[in-house]
Amino acid sequence: MSALASALTLAQDAPGKETLAPINYPAILPMLIILGAACVGVLIEAFLPRHQRWSAQVFLTLLALVGAGLALTVYVTDAPAQGVLTLASTIAVDRPALFLWGTLLALALGAVLMIADRSVEPGGAFVAQAAIRPGTVQDREQRLGAHPNRRDGARFQMQTEVFPLTLFALGGMMVFCSANDLLTMFVALEVLSLPLYLMCGLARRRRLLSQEAAVKYFLLGAFASAFFLYGLALLYGYAGSVRLADIADAAAGSDRSDTLLFAGMALLIVGLLFKGSVGPFHAWTPDVYQGAPTPITAFMAACTKVAAFGGILRVLSVGLESTSWEWRGVLWGVAIVSMVIGAVLGLTQTDIKRMIAYSSVAHAGFLLIGAIVLTPQGVSSTLFYLLAYGFTTVATFGVISLVRDADGEASHLSQWAGLAKRSPLVAGVFTFLLLALAGIPLTSGFIGKFVVFSAALSDGMAPLVVVALVASAVAAFFYLRVIVLMYFSEPAPDGPTVTVPGAFTTAAITLGVVVTLLLGLIPAFALDWANAGNFALR
Repeated sequence: MSALASALTLAQDAPGKETLAPINYPAILPMLIILGAACVGVLIEAFLPRHQRWSAQVFLTLLALVGAGLALTVYVTDAPAQGVLTLASTIAVDRPALFLWGTLLALALGAVLMIADRSVEPGGAFVAQAAIRPGTVQDREQRLGAHPNRRDGARFQMQTEVFPLTLFALGGMMVFCSANDLLTMFVALEVLSLPLYLMCGLARRRRLLSQEAAVKYFLLGAFASAFFLYGLALLYGYAGSVRLADIADAAAGSDRSDTLLFAGMALLIVGLLFKGSVGPFHAWTPDVYQGAPTPITAFMAACTKVAAFGGILRVLSVGLESTSWEWRGVLWGVAIVSMVIGAVLGLTQTDIKRMIAYSSVAHAGFLLIGAIVLTPQGVSSTLFYLLAYGFTTVATFGVISLVRDADGEASHLSQWAGLAKRSPLVAGVFTFLLLALAGIPLTSGFIGKFVVFSAALSDGMAPLVVVALVASAVAAFFYLRVIVLMYFSEPAPDGPTVTVPGAFTTAAITLGVVVTLLLGLIPAFALDWANAGNFALR
């Protein structure tokens, strides 16, 4: 035994041998809380009676979000400015990662409040049983929630599996934007994507549309994952490592052929751009936004974009910065295509959710401008834009869920005519949110675009900023079209009604509106936090 111990000691002390650093649990505690709560949520589904699951899941999910937020706040106060590597250097907890984690937790809180609401849609927005086929008797019954005259009426309550699925997706997003190597990033990509594929098909109403959205998202997501994985394999063949720092070192000075580098880089970036719904890799976005349950659409539109661009920022800044001369021009073109697609095709939409989907494609182009600046100002401006856009988007979909007809949400634009005469408050809130998306002053959208465009101008990207300003002006037209429709058109006699939101949806909308206003009036506190550090770990 003593000989074995001596051998192990010599092996650990031998030159060239790396010993694994201990796990920094305070740094990754927010992530552990979210993933641990997701596992507990699965146990609740397995062991609690169905009528007790909703309250238990809501309590657990909100507790996990608040607990993770508190753990993050405590750690940020003493976090080292240079960041830390932990879990065998697979996770980088630096200042941008902490900002993204805080943004994800705050946005997920608003989305979870919408998911938990059962007053806007009686029984909840989610199908009682995912296996129910559209058009059957069970499908018609579950739309009404629990039947008061049936003993088994409880089985028509909302599907509570959505809560642990949301937490798993959120945990995957937190890992994705802090991953220090491509293999960890790929695993996180699948962890965040698979729950979203499932949740897109769980809408209580318009089941066929919801299932179609889930299938399209799954198939296109599988292709995107294949692109990412193939790019990862080629970069590993080039650098001999999947760590971003090793790839950066190999790209900075290597006598190997650059074919593997550029091919792998192209495939990897395509997979990342797909998750960020950047045009022309946006084909899934309009159909999925329209067909998914609106709370899940809000969760995807806000949180998935934060995670995707967090990953894009880390890959470009840490792993591929030395090759920026090769890929920067290509991403210029991608940003222009995304802005043009989002602005022009958004003008042709007659469905409010599809219109917001194309709006997100245009905003993805604006975000990509900040991501390719590769300066501390570019990183901080992109982080702020993600925060501002996320809260506005969550509140926007919260308002969309309130305008309803006999078939559910009234998403056709013609049904929004004269909304201000039916509900001045809802119309006023929606007008404010649309103006924020358009980038009108005194809103967070204006500050977000201003800081991103300023960073681009300081880095010599004036032509791209001019294109972005033109695209913003074009996109403003379809936002203003909805405002004019609400205030200057007569409502149809049999038009949709505005549902009085419950406490959860009211809280989600209020949170989004207040943050949108505060970031437009006093953005300094968020900008200071975003400016607190760069990707310091290499």
